[in-house]
Amino acid sequence: MDKKESTKDIGKLKYTDLHPLGSSDADEVTRTFLNKVHEILLDFVSKTNCRNEKVLDFHQPHQLKEVLDLDIPDDGVNLDQLLVDCKDCLKYAVKTGHPHFFNQLSSGLDIVGMAGEWLTATANTNMFTFEIAPVFILMEQVTLKKMREIIGWNNGDSILGPGGSISNLYACLVARHKMFPTYKTQGLMGLGQLVIYTSEHSHYSMKGAGMVMGMGTDHVVEVRADDRGRMIPEELEKCIQADKSKGFRPFFVCATAGTTVLGAFDSIADCADICQKYGLWLHVDAAWGGGVLLSSKYRSRMAGVERADSLTWNPHKLIGTPLQCSTVHFKEDGLLMSCNQLSADYLFQQDKHYDVNFDTGDKVIQCGRHNDIFKLWLMWRSKGDKGFEEHIDHLFEMTEYMVKKLNERNDKFHIIIKEPECTNVSFWYIPKRLRNMPHSHQKEKVLGELTATLKSKMMNSGTLMIGYQPQGDIPNFFRSIISNAAVKESDVDFMLDELDRLGQDL
Repeated sequence: MDKKESTKDIGKLKYTDLHPLGSSDADEVTRTFLNKVHEILLDFVSKTNCRNEKVLDFHQPHQLKEVLDLDIPDDGVNLDQLLVDCKDCLKYAVKTGHPHFFNQLSSGLDIVGMAGEWLTATANTNMFTFEIAPVFILMEQVTLKKMREIIGWNNGDSILGPGGSISNLYACLVARHKMFPTYKTQGLMGLGQLVIYTSEHSHYSMKGAGMVMGMGTDHVVEVRADDRGRMIPEELEKCIQADKSKGFRPFFVCATAGTTVLGAFDSIADCADICQKYGLWLHVDAAWGGGVLLSSKYRSRMAGVERADSLTWNPHKLIGTPLQCSTVHFKEDGLLMSCNQLSADYLFQQDKHYDVNFDTGDKVIQCGRHNDIFKLWLMWRSKGDKGFEEHIDHLFEMTEYMVKKLNERNDKFHIIIKEPECTNVSFWYIPKRLRNMPHSHQKEKVLGELTATLKSKMMNSGTLMIGYQPQGDIPNFFRSIISNAAVKESDVDFMLDELDRLGQDL
C-alpha cells in the first residue's frame, strides 16, 4: 500500500509510534497523523474564508476552562486525543483572517505565506549562522536589500527581529552606539542624560526602549501632535532646545509613519531637517505604515524617508505576511555588528571554511532568531512588486469606501478623522436615542461608554470584531483596521449594518 494514501487506524497509538521514535511503520503512522492534522488546518482555512461563519465563538475565561481539557498529564495522551486537542483549539480560536475581523493591525490569511510558515516549522532551523541556515540566510540578505532599496538607500544593513517593539529597540541601541561608542564597554557613566523624542501618539515601545536602556521613561519626551495625530515639528524643536538648556543630551528622534490608533504619518522631511540641525539620529517607526512604500500612489505619505538613519517596517501588518515578520533597517552598514557583536567562539568561529560575514547571529542581542524570512520571500515571489502594490492600493480603496459609507450614514456614525492617512478609520456608533442630540463633549462621553458596551455585544455575537480605545481626551471610539486582502465593499457594508443591528437600542 502507498504510504501517502495510508488509512491506518492510529487513534490508540502515541507519540512514540511517530518519527523519530517509532518502529518499522513509523513513516506510515507519521504520514497518517500529519495528514489528519492537515485536514483540520484546511477545514479552519475554509471556515476563515466563509462569510457565513462567525469570527469567533466567544467564551469567558472560566467557561473556556470548563469546556477545554488543558491539563498536562503524567503519561502522554494518544494520537486521537491530540487530534481532538487540535480541533478544539481552532474551534475557540479567533479567525483573524476572516473578512469581518477588523480588530488588529495584523490580519488576513495569505495562503502562500501560510505555506511558507509550514515549511519554516518543518525545517526548524535557527538563523544565527550560514552553517545551519544557508538558503534562508541568502534569502534574508536578498529580501532585506530589496527593502532598503525601496526605502531609498543604496547601502546599509538590516535584520529581522521578534516584533516592531524590539526592532525599535535595536534602532535606539545602534543610534546610541554610533553617537557614543564608549558606552558598549564603559556603560552609561559619563554620557550625561540622554533623551529620546517621539510623538505623543507613537507606539509605547519607545517608552519601553528608554526604560530598558537605562535612560528612564521620563526622558522619552512625547511631543505634542496636531488634531490629525501628527507630531508638530515646531514642538519637537522646542523640546530639544529646552533639554539642551538643562544640560541633557538629545540624541534620537522617532518619527511615526502610521500611528497605532489614528494612522497618522509624521512629517519625515521636517524631522530630518531638525535632526540635521541639531546632530540627532532620525528613526522612522513605519511598523504599521511602511507598506505604503510599495505603492506609487500612496508612497508620498513617507516623503523624505531616504533621509532617515533607520527604519522599522513590519511586513506582518499592512502587507499581510503571517505573524511574526518585523524588519529594522539602517542606512549605514556595519553598525549592527559593531553595536552587538560579542564574538562567542562556540558559535561565531572566524576560521570556518566559508565566508563568516554570512553569519548574522552576532548582529543581534537575542542570539537565536526564528526564521521569519521564508514566508515573506515566498509571498513576494508569488505577487511580485506589482501584486504587492495592488494589495496596498486595494486596502486604501476599501478604506475610502468605508469613509464614504460612514458619511452617507452620518445620522448613525460620527467620524473622528475625516480623511484618515492610513487604513485606520476612527468613529463612534450613535444609537437611536442619541441621534437628535447635538454633538458635544457630553455626548462624546456617553458615546465612549456605549462603545465598550457595543464591543461586548459584538464579541458575544461573534459576527464581527473591531477594536476600540480612548485617545488623549477623546473617550472610547472604534478603530477599524483594513489590512486584510479579503475585505470587499460588501464586508464594509456588513460591518456598518451589523453595528447598527447590535447597537441601535443601546
